[in-house]
Amino acid sequence: MPRLSVLVITRNEAANIRAALDSVRWADELVVVDSGSTDDTVRIARETADRVSVHPWEGYGAQKNHAAALAAHDWILSLDADERVTPGLAREIRALLDAEPAARGYRIPRVTRYLGHWIRSTDWYPDLQLRLYDRRTGRWNDRLVHESVAVDGPVGRLRGELEHHAYRDVAHHLETIDRYTTLAASQLLREGRRAGWIDLAARPPAAFLRNYVVRQGVRDGARGLIVSMLNAGYVFLKFVKLWERQRAGAGGRD
Repeated sequence: MPRLSVLVITRNEAANIRAALDSVRWADELVVVDSGSTDDTVRIARETADRVSVHPWEGYGAQKNHAAALAAHDWILSLDADERVTPGLAREIRALLDAEPAARGYRIPRVTRYLGHWIRSTDWYPDLQLRLYDRRTGRWNDRLVHESVAVDGPVGRLRGELEHHAYRDVAHHLETIDRYTTLAASQLLREGRRAGWIDLAARPPAAFLRNYVVRQGVRDGARGLIVSMLNAGYVFLKFVKLWERQRAGAGGRD
């Protein structure tokens, strides 16, 4: 029967880490890799985790690969500090491992709590995340943001959800958008992408329509409208920042 290691990478997650670890106490091993927190993250993690390591930040994917290398078991569940494993998902994972997994990795639907409400619409749901995997066949990539793990073999899908407590409020959401769009623009530039008028003028409204209409953000009332508009704003800022970088690289010429 495969045993399971749960991995969490952290930095200044004192407000979240206890609840995250409490949601996976049933696992065989809990490993936390911290990148230099200045709050109580490490102290709190040591109260519950089997292993807490401090490792300099090398990027999301590299940090998660380092954590996987520290694990005692080959089956890995990668959990962010602002996520919680629901009881239903915990039961599903235990049953899967008891029966010997047929796939090498499993995608898990993630639901985000926003402004006091679970959002099950827009691009935010089901937001499938490949988080349960066999480290002998899987490795995280080196993307600057929205990193993912690729496995050599079949990938399945679970029904139980990860709960995502991503944003304290709208101000926190806007701070995150600013940070992530900077990383996303850098990633696009690294890939040789360029921002043109279609990216700036057409992609944001298309993103809004996809979120609000196609993926039924309208069902979530004002919250669905806010999420849809901010998701469109994310797309706009990402390409504006890419345009800014490519213009700087061209010596300021349009």
